Amino acid sequence: MLKSGGVVIPMRLNTDRSRIVYDKLNFIFPLNADLDKLGLIPSVKPFDDGICRLLSILSKALLNNPESKKYSDIAAFAFWCRKGNIELMKKERVLDLRLGRGVVLHIAPSNVPVNFAYSMVAGLLAGNINIIRLPTKSFEQVNIICDTLISVLEMEEFEKYRDFVTLVKYDKDDEINQYLSSICDVRIIWGGDNTIWELRKVPLKPRAFDITFADRYSISVIDSEKYRMEENPKKVAQDFYNDTYLFDQNACTSPHFIVWVGQERTIGDAKEMFWSELYKIVKSQYKLQPVQAVDKLATFYTAAANMDIIEAEMPDNLIIRAKLNKLSEGIEEYRCQGGYFYEYSAESLEEIIPIINQKYQTLSYYGFDKQVFKSFIGSGLKGFDRIVPIGKTLDFSLYWDGYDLISTLSRIIDIL
Repeated sequence: MLKSGGVVIPMRLNTDRSRIVYDKLNFIFPLNADLDKLGLIPSVKPFDDGICRLLSILSKALLNNPESKKYSDIAAFAFWCRKGNIELMKKERVLDLRLGRGVVLHIAPSNVPVNFAYSMVAGLLAGNINIIRLPTKSFEQVNIICDTLISVLEMEEFEKYRDFVTLVKYDKDDEINQYLSSICDVRIIWGGDNTIWELRKVPLKPRAFDITFADRYSISVIDSEKYRMEENPKKVAQDFYNDTYLFDQNACTSPHFIVWVGQERTIGDAKEMFWSELYKIVKSQYKLQPVQAVDKLATFYTAAANMDIIEAEMPDNLIIRAKLNKLSEGIEEYRCQGGYFYEYSAESLEEIIPIINQKYQTLSYYGFDKQVFKSFIGSGLKGFDRIVPIGKTLDFSLYWDGYDLISTLSRIIDIL
């Protein structure tokens, strides 16, 4: 359970509107939050020494917490915000004369437990005061991270930074959204397209702006000859499993479509190896829910009515493979979770360019040299903001969805 116990304690209210809103908010930290005064707190420079130390202590505390070790996503987050990685991210940047923009409101997605923590850290590293709306669904990962973060913030050396983090929970509520939007300088919205459309109806301050992370679609490309010659095909399949099944393909980075590149004979051999290895992993590590099995079949039949596809043979429906006989625009509209994949055989990467649109976020790959993608990008792609090796799709970066988060969340001060 969260240390706060989810207690709602309205404090020091300045307006009638904030009083009404406070009564609806579930403050996790701090319990005596005064949101009206957050705008008066000075921002700090990106990669502020105190913030970096706070995150380093948080990383150590999470890595040493026995409860954290039960969850790979917590371990990944803790490893990402360790001291060495933060120093590396800082060295990669020319920070010039920058300060955080002020108050950043983070609307976290409901289906990825640890996403709120990455968003918060980006806001902190950019030098901002942060209000984080936590997922309304109950996730033990959220409880563990919040409890650990609160214990670190309560240390005496971090007293200065306690107001830099406000953790809240609340149900969908126009009044709350209007109030929080009125006091923020940046609003970060992680969620579906409908969530973004609804929140965009809520006005911001004249100089404030939105950063939106909408519904996206991701794919994998595999060099069939390289995979056919791979000495450890099981590892590649395990990496792919981690990219997809750990979040039931709910993450925008999770691939739904595999493009096999090469000659027909080598593609056939590579497919047989890959799906055999992946099936063994899924069968031993994943539990398919009955509703997912139904959803996958329904998705296939819907897609088959609109695209030229056939179902490839598998032992059961732990994995459903829909083979595309020809590329179809709008394939991203027929997606499903729980192990549902489209696949297509191509002689070159360039074959898929016509169907790529702005919905496409992450391209994960195996067997390709980076130089190949430089020319691929130069062909005028309409989509893809990330190109990463298979097994790395869930790795968070301060460059996300085409945004440089530190630059976007901070302002540069020009001195002539």
